Amino acid sequence: MNNSKVNWCPGCGNFSILKQIQSILPEIGVNKHQIVFVSGIGCSSRLPYYLDTYGIHGIHGRATSIATGIKLSKTNLSVWIITGDGDGLSIGVNHLIHLFRRNINVNILLFNNKIYGLTKGQYSPTSSLGVKTKSSPLGTIERPFNTLSLALGAGATFIARSLDINIKHLKKMLLASNNHIGTSFLEIYQNCPIFNNGVFDVKESLYLEQRKPLFFGKKCILLYNNKIKILIKKNFLKKNIWIHDIYDINKAFFLSKLFYEKKRSPCPFGVLYKRKIETYDKFFNLT
Repeated sequence: MNNSKVNWCPGCGNFSILKQIQSILPEIGVNKHQIVFVSGIGCSSRLPYYLDTYGIHGIHGRATSIATGIKLSKTNLSVWIITGDGDGLSIGVNHLIHLFRRNINVNILLFNNKIYGLTKGQYSPTSSLGVKTKSSPLGTIERPFNTLSLALGAGATFIARSLDINIKHLKKMLLASNNHIGTSFLEIYQNCPIFNNGVFDVKESLYLEQRKPLFFGKKCILLYNNKIKILIKKNFLKKNIWIHDIYDINKAFFLSKLFYEKKRSPCPFGVLYKRKIETYDKFFNLT
């Protein structure tokens, strides 16, 4: 860690995320002078200051564009993009979806706290419908972006979700993101204790593991006739049990809608989808 003072509010989920990023960098097999963190604008975007690597604090929504230029000019670099739900999904969303479809070999970490924190509590593109904020005192009338569905629809080749307070899982997902060849997208649920405290107090979590059944607590999830059913374990039919497959995009779309659009369902964490195709930077070097 460099000598910059960490400038986040006490209790911010960003502290946990920073700690886990610091913990994995010595493990990825890349010298620190070959690592670049690029950020936009927002609380999350201060993170490059707190790492002993190269970093760029860019402008609003353009971290993806800056990172694209860096990666295409120096393909040997490990490039990480730090963005938030406000920075990446409002002014920056057009750049984000084109990075997904190009499949450039970079890592995107999107810190999602469902609020604009740096500018003091306005609703963001992921704020829940009807939530009251400084810019929506009567409640929002906009439906939120479903981040994972958006990434799937835009052609992302690695899509995962983790949570700031589950440090073991977060570290695991950071390493998995780094190991993916192509654009990796990791959404991290991050608490804002000042303007949106407790927004991710998830009652039931569904941790996804490849080739494992979808069990959580005493319940299980079935996919029957293209409909999701949640049953007590003892009542499920073995022939309809849902086995997680990170390579099945259709099942990934179903999973992306859990919790976000079906509040009574558990919140999935882990790798939803993965696909192996050639990266844009490889083709770029052939031209």
